Amino acid sequence: MTGGSILGRAVTRREDPRLIRGAGAYVGDMTPAGVLHAVFARSDLPHGRVRSVEVEAARSADGVVAVLTAHELDLAPLQIWGAPPECARPPLAATVRYVGDPYAVVIAESERIAADAAGLIYAEIDELPATVDPIAAMAADAPILFEDLGSNIALEERSGFDGDALAGSEVVVEHRLVNQRLAPVPLEGSGCLATVDADGRLTVWLSTQDVFNTRTSLAAMLRIDSDQLRIIAPDVGGGFGAKGDLLVEHAVVAESARRLGRPVRWVERRTENFINMVHGRAQVQRIRLGATQEGRLRGFQLDVVADLGAYPGVATWLPRYTLEMACGCYDIPRAAASFRSVVTNTTPTGPYRGAGRPEAIQAIERAMDLLALELGMDPVELRRLNLQPPFTDPVTTAIGTEYDSGDYGSALDLALDRSSHRAWIAERDARRAHGDRLQLGVGVGCYVEVTVGKTPLHELGSVEVARDGTIVARAGGANHGQGHATAFAQIVADRFEIPLDRVTVVQGDTDQVPRGGGTYASRTVQLAGSSLFVASNAVVDRARELAADLLEAAVADITVVPGVGLGVAGAPHTAIAWGDLAQAATEKDSSPLAAEVEHPQGAATYPFGTHVAVVEVDTETGWVRLVEHTAVDDCGTVINPMLVKGQQHGGVAQGAGQALFEHARFGSEGQPLTTNLISYFVPAATDLPNLRTISHVTPTPHNPLGAKGVGEAGTLGSTPAIHSAVIDALRPFGVRHLDLPLRPERVWRAIHNRPDESERP
Repeated sequence: MTGGSILGRAVTRREDPRLIRGAGAYVGDMTPAGVLHAVFARSDLPHGRVRSVEVEAARSADGVVAVLTAHELDLAPLQIWGAPPECARPPLAATVRYVGDPYAVVIAESERIAADAAGLIYAEIDELPATVDPIAAMAADAPILFEDLGSNIALEERSGFDGDALAGSEVVVEHRLVNQRLAPVPLEGSGCLATVDADGRLTVWLSTQDVFNTRTSLAAMLRIDSDQLRIIAPDVGGGFGAKGDLLVEHAVVAESARRLGRPVRWVERRTENFINMVHGRAQVQRIRLGATQEGRLRGFQLDVVADLGAYPGVATWLPRYTLEMACGCYDIPRAAASFRSVVTNTTPTGPYRGAGRPEAIQAIERAMDLLALELGMDPVELRRLNLQPPFTDPVTTAIGTEYDSGDYGSALDLALDRSSHRAWIAERDARRAHGDRLQLGVGVGCYVEVTVGKTPLHELGSVEVARDGTIVARAGGANHGQGHATAFAQIVADRFEIPLDRVTVVQGDTDQVPRGGGTYASRTVQLAGSSLFVASNAVVDRARELAADLLEAAVADITVVPGVGLGVAGAPHTAIAWGDLAQAATEKDSSPLAAEVEHPQGAATYPFGTHVAVVEVDTETGWVRLVEHTAVDDCGTVINPMLVKGQQHGGVAQGAGQALFEHARFGSEGQPLTTNLISYFVPAATDLPNLRTISHVTPTPHNPLGAKGVGEAGTLGSTPAIHSAVIDALRPFGVRHLDLPLRPERVWRAIHNRPDESERP
């Protein structure tokens, strides 16, 4: 490129023009010839043994091709890594464990016919007692979901200080917090399309974040070798972690295609999505924070009960992240943490944007606010007093987590400065003095999180120069809105100094990319991007040797000629085009001009930041309006500021949703109460102010790009900041804490000292 490096430039997303013109290709758009449609019959009871399923009326309906139940499917159960084997999930239920558990499937010529026929299926189910509250589920007399497990506790662990972490504290605050259940609500629900080749090989298009692990799981359920499966992720309309794993519905659809020899498609409907797609968060926490009278932290204790819903999956061990990040940004001498992961008769839970880390930050940030109230200190000054000092060498927290690099104090100062914090405090105090109806609150949330985490610390990146001079970059993972095609193309194009449109990025196809680890945990740019960076360097180095031989020059004299190829330094007319170099490589040793790399990252990375929220609370109605939000997020080296800003905006919107609106609720008997976008309220653009987003750059030493993750940053900083701001606005009314979400009724009841209707987490 003649304009210098394009790394760090706000390059417009390459993916968008096609999508906004309606030229996207989602699973729901795919209608191959002869396609059949699957609709699942789902339980309307939260717990019961299926005695019989009457399907004859459905089977005899016009246009119905097949009806399958648990007794007719010879598939292995779905076993998710880290979950107890006693809780492996059958493809169709013989014992239903939540409202929405599928026990039969109809395959028909159209989706309407299949839906009508599914309504004709009658299941005789012996109802069993249900357990909905995760605390109650741990009781000795609670109904047991999995008899072989012996209790409803699927996993329990503890870490950190082995003793009383609060010993020696002069002041201790203690509280019970609820991180409520959230529904991911991607624009596109789950879906899959399965076709079978003449040789019996299956091709499955999945709305997924991870084509490789889903292939492994699907092959295990179908009892076939992975090479008999091709998994393709077409355009994916959002995932937020919820599309990271295989669903039993995917296996049923694939088996149906294999049995019938015709394509079979399933596309989740919106209500089906609310009751069936994994929910997120769902933790009940007990926090205890100790300090001196001057505000110096002495110790922290965090105990977590995580609600897994009906089938333990990845959520079983996600609280490990909560424990790992329990200390947040603070220098705490002693800390101890524990968790118990518990099954209940509700929709299963799983990863949701942040996956265990927002819960940790919510716990420590609420504890800091409660401590500030107890001590009569400014919450900002309490934070400043206890932040870890700046560091470039790794620092180990009291819980045992090793942070890579950080400057938390400067992120706090920058956020306060850019948000006009002092001016807002003055306005808040003036309104309080005048007893205004619209009270202001100002809140701060400091965070640090782990990205990549315990996932494989490497990812595939391959680069190949084609004979036409274009470059094909292949990477593991599957894009579902992040902008991978833009970021990866920037990394490769920058090294070859060619226009961005000469780089083709290939992802999300197990036949086109040999292996990979998926897209989750904010891992993709730092792992796959680093591998593409290293692979690009390897290809350029080999090309320099070829060019030196062809031009009869020293390798040290060969340099990149922008937009062309390689030539002798100071003599651009000698340039050999990239396509010609690819041809020369093939002729010399019959191998393409290419490199395939899985660059190992030494350790996880720890992005951090500070958010400042300003809210307005209507004291007559309880309505909360987010007036201003400032986000300072450090994700190390920024490859594309526009992509980073997009991730910040999206994360803040979802964090604000948790703070103010969202809660996936169940009745006392396990019936879902939030099954559509009327009963489950997500923030609209009109609920958000213009967001002020700033990048704070502290490169990580753990990868050659210096990049950390940013996909989850907004959810970590925004929720505690907004929560803090609302409680700040309610201080004149004696309110010290409210659980989320801060809906108008809950806020109004707190203002008027009316008891809140207790809600299950």
